[in-house]
Amino acid sequence: MSMRDIGPDGGQGPTRRGLLMGGLAAGAVAGTGAWRAAGPDRQAGPSRTAVAGPRLRKPGSLPYPDRPVGRDTIPLIRHIVVLMMENHSYDNRLGMLKRSGADGFTLNSHGQPTATNPYKNGKTQHAFRMPTTCQLSGQPAQDWLDSHAQYDHGKLDGFVESGSGPVSMGYWQKQDQPFYYSLASTFPIADRYFCSLLGQTFPNRRYLMAATSLGMVNDTLPSGTPARGTIFDLLDAHHITWRNYYSTTPSTLLFPAVYFANFGTKVLPVAQFFQDAARGHLPAYCIIDPDFSTHSEENPQNIALGEAFAAEVVRAVMHGPEWASTLLIWTYDEHGGYYDHVPPPPAIPPDDIPPEVPKDQVFGGFGRYGFRVPCAVVSPWARRDYVSHRIFDHASICKLVETKWNLPAMTFRDANANNMLDMLDLGRPAFIRPPKLADPLYNTDANAVLCSILGPGTIPPPGSVT
Repeated sequence: MSMRDIGPDGGQGPTRRGLLMGGLAAGAVAGTGAWRAAGPDRQAGPSRTAVAGPRLRKPGSLPYPDRPVGRDTIPLIRHIVVLMMENHSYDNRLGMLKRSGADGFTLNSHGQPTATNPYKNGKTQHAFRMPTTCQLSGQPAQDWLDSHAQYDHGKLDGFVESGSGPVSMGYWQKQDQPFYYSLASTFPIADRYFCSLLGQTFPNRRYLMAATSLGMVNDTLPSGTPARGTIFDLLDAHHITWRNYYSTTPSTLLFPAVYFANFGTKVLPVAQFFQDAARGHLPAYCIIDPDFSTHSEENPQNIALGEAFAAEVVRAVMHGPEWASTLLIWTYDEHGGYYDHVPPPPAIPPDDIPPEVPKDQVFGGFGRYGFRVPCAVVSPWARRDYVSHRIFDHASICKLVETKWNLPAMTFRDANANNMLDMLDLGRPAFIRPPKLADPLYNTDANAVLCSILGPGTIPPPGSVT
């Protein structure tokens, strides 16, 4: 099951031609407020039991204990937009970016990745460029068991032998996704942004909204309500506007109480996002959901469709009247079963709820992050020529929201997460004039849709196994 398997069919997304919004709010908004991180901005580290008590923030703690709860500490930024796509690792999408300081593939003298993974029969699967922008159906795999098999105690040698198979070693490069490479070469990216757990879509998206999955590890039907609510409950409590714009299925369905209480008022079709962006009516916080059947980029979809959708979202923000005061985060919910060469580090468990698995499959519970996924911050206030190496996960987005409005933490995970503010330079808006980004492949190459009809090609390609 994935996000495409639940929920109502909502409004239609934008057309291929795009939406030209025009107009940029003149000048910069004055005042930065208390935008610096409260206390030392630590790298996220070991489990709660291994962290000294005084250094560990607790659920309910405020980013700025000496300031009123609900106080806006970053008035320069009035809108936070989150665009979360599906199921790709950092190496799979940005491993060939070759951006200075960014931790991608190690390349040989021929400019090819040196990454490999073993077969049980002794053969070796080398990393390879995907033949097309289409994917296999049913592979790769990223459920709890497969993800831990891929991790294999940090050896990262279980990708091919897991349910992912050899396609896990596939990657795309600039020619396959020109808009994404342009975005990731221009704006700051994070090369230590991990998904929140070694598992699938549903639990990882729950971390985006509540900094816990409440024990969920697989794409099962959601249940349970967080003890301290969701990020939406925090925003409501302090009269801060928010919306979940959806294409087919809202992320808020993973917390049914939030979804049913707000459907039709704050949970709205994605067409409303493009109208709001064009008219200067964006809420203070919003999550945008792609069509999980066609352009979320989950297999077996053609990733060119997802890139085109993401480009329309980003351009709607960049060329809308509220660009001067907006921050957009582009990321992915989890790695989808594709290879990444960085072992996920230990994480602070969000709570005492154990994973919903048999006792012999606990694997340390929620005390470890999932694999790296792409992440970029798009904003006039984004830091130029910057790659962040700080550890982030989806709870870091919660922490950013909590830091901006000084809201209480929901779990141990978001309480102690890094807040992503290092990716901003609030002293000057380096991108007040939106930079020109490359067009997505779907808009420039008529052949980009052929694989949707003819298939993804031969995977693994000849010569990639030794």
